[in-house]
Amino acid sequence: MDQTHGYYVPHSSNWPFVGAIGLFLLMFGVSTALNGAGFGSWVAWIGVAVVLFMMVGWFGNVISESEAGMYNLAEDRSFRMGMTWFIISEVMFFAAFFGALFYARQMAIPWLGGEGNNFFTHLFLYPEFSAEWPTNGPNALGGDYQVMAATGLPLINTLILLTSGVTITIAHHALKENNRSLTAWMLFATLSLGFIFVGLQAYEYYHAYHAMNLKLSTGIYGSTFFMLTGFHGMHVTLGAIMLTVIWIRVLKGHFTPSHHFAFEGVAWYWHFVDVVWLGLYIFVYWL
Repeated sequence: MDQTHGYYVPHSSNWPFVGAIGLFLLMFGVSTALNGAGFGSWVAWIGVAVVLFMMVGWFGNVISESEAGMYNLAEDRSFRMGMTWFIISEVMFFAAFFGALFYARQMAIPWLGGEGNNFFTHLFLYPEFSAEWPTNGPNALGGDYQVMAATGLPLINTLILLTSGVTITIAHHALKENNRSLTAWMLFATLSLGFIFVGLQAYEYYHAYHAMNLKLSTGIYGSTFFMLTGFHGMHVTLGAIMLTVIWIRVLKGHFTPSHHFAFEGVAWYWHFVDVVWLGLYIFVYWL
């Protein structure tokens, strides 16, 4: 790779416009489907297809430019800064949902239960409400339900993600040592563990809905449980897809011990997903 040329400025691209259309269709479809429109789900799936088309095309262009030697250390620093800020934005995203969980458990529920100076509020509004967690809120929204235990599938999924963090680290060190065979095998193990995690979480959701009556509509406990674990599952799915792309690139001979930020960026993202899950497992399943 040439380290002496100036900063590479890519040519004009239509991919941001295509991505904007896809995201609009996705959000419009989801919102209309949630409000009972029959065509909403179809529009949402069209949006997903457009976004995937954009990702394949745009990422393909970036990969081609990288393999053609158009990027030097200046571009590498830009990529690192961009990925750093992206992960920070994801931290803020999950912080909002953890904040909602904290507010519900430590402030709203005690207030409704009459703690502090709110005895009369509790007496006149919800005298039968008990300020305990987990709860489906006043008036028992959603009916009777079972609480998701921290053992079983959640514990297995925790071990799976922790193991995947080890395998991706081994793959990274192997790549820096130019051991491409070990890199490929450890990457394959990581992405396989990621997809296994998603599959087990899907089964957990199925069991929660059909056997435990635990749903998104089951009051504050159900809504926070599915919002936090659901968005995390979406991030694991995206991370597993990115790992698959990186694995294919390794098999095709891409990356060198000194030039492999795409690999590092995905590894950063995967470690972020692992850390978020540990927080979820503690605050959603255990406490």
